Amino acid sequence: MSAPSRPGEIKSLAGARAIPPLLLVLYHFCEGHGYRQFKPFDLLVGHGYMWVEFFFALSGFILTYVYGARWLAFWRGGAYREFLVARLARLYPLHLAMLLYILVMMIALNGIASITGTPSIYEVAYHPVVTWPTFIANLFLVQAWNIFPYLSWNGASWFVSVEFLLCLIFPLYLTLARGGWLSAFGLIAAGIAGLWYLAATGQHGLDITFHNGIFRGMSAFGTGVGMCVLYQKTKPFVDRLPDLALSAAQAIVLVWLGFGIFDNGWSHNPRDIFTIVPMLWLVYVLAFDRGFLARVLDTKPLQKLGEWSFAIYIGQTVWLQFIRVVEGWYPPDDTLILGIRFADWIWWPEPAVLLAVCVAWGWLLCRYIEIPANRALRRYLSRKPATTIA
Repeated sequence: MSAPSRPGEIKSLAGARAIPPLLLVLYHFCEGHGYRQFKPFDLLVGHGYMWVEFFFALSGFILTYVYGARWLAFWRGGAYREFLVARLARLYPLHLAMLLYILVMMIALNGIASITGTPSIYEVAYHPVVTWPTFIANLFLVQAWNIFPYLSWNGASWFVSVEFLLCLIFPLYLTLARGGWLSAFGLIAAGIAGLWYLAATGQHGLDITFHNGIFRGMSAFGTGVGMCVLYQKTKPFVDRLPDLALSAAQAIVLVWLGFGIFDNGWSHNPRDIFTIVPMLWLVYVLAFDRGFLARVLDTKPLQKLGEWSFAIYIGQTVWLQFIRVVEGWYPPDDTLILGIRFADWIWWPEPAVLLAVCVAWGWLLCRYIEIPANRALRRYLSRKPATTIA
């Protein structure tokens, strides 16, 4: 019997990856440099870390959508190996490139600091931490498995570490997804309950990374798996509905999400769950690739940003660290330029330029490292060994 054919790409979910990395860049910048004192912007960006849940859920949905029909083959070995090869070829090259890039930055900046007698950003109290034990852990993608009490090196790569763990245990999720309606609602309910518990018991809401980030990922990923099962069960019915019905569902979830972001108070508290839930349901209502929001996300600019999204996310730490070096060259805040304080001049342009640089950097990383390395690794690692004749 031939293997099931690969399902077609869901364009709206590909485009849905476009905006969250930009919000994460701004979130990480504002956490370190202060929010902009403009409430709509600050609330939107201040909830930025929650989009990691969206990515975990999206990953659970897409992987189940692509591999769900081959669940039994995962337990026979071959399909599982091919899956891990494909996922590592997707995740590891950029992770390794950024890890080595930050290593070179650290050596260079520490050397310059030694020559000039000025402090390096890596020699003062600075987060994330750069040590050799954490470097080894990063090499093996285990740095976020509750091993260290801090982020390390490329702090954003904690997500890759958790995603790698989820790939290792993915056959278990595929097995749990075989129960039809019970699996759909059971996985969604269990995932949301897990996120609620983490938000309620953590000190910073759902801003959980190096400690219990694995459980955060498992919960959101499981929700995505359940939503894929729900999508498959409801698709025959939904496909008969007019586009207007899908547009209405997407509008409802967007308004719901808007209340979660703008009418739920500041972030980093147990109320985070009220923002997360509609964010996760976005995956489901977009999966049918119809409706007004799906059409917006299928536009060429958002599709391209979606293509670069992983590179934008994983590459941001380089510039978040480098901007601290650049700030050492700034004049004092009270320096007047055309009668305006320098601090006021730089207040909005600084995050705007950072965002533009991260997008351009993401394009470069995607085009010249992520895509070619992915193809090369898959060709190399997927080659079957030559058969020997006894």
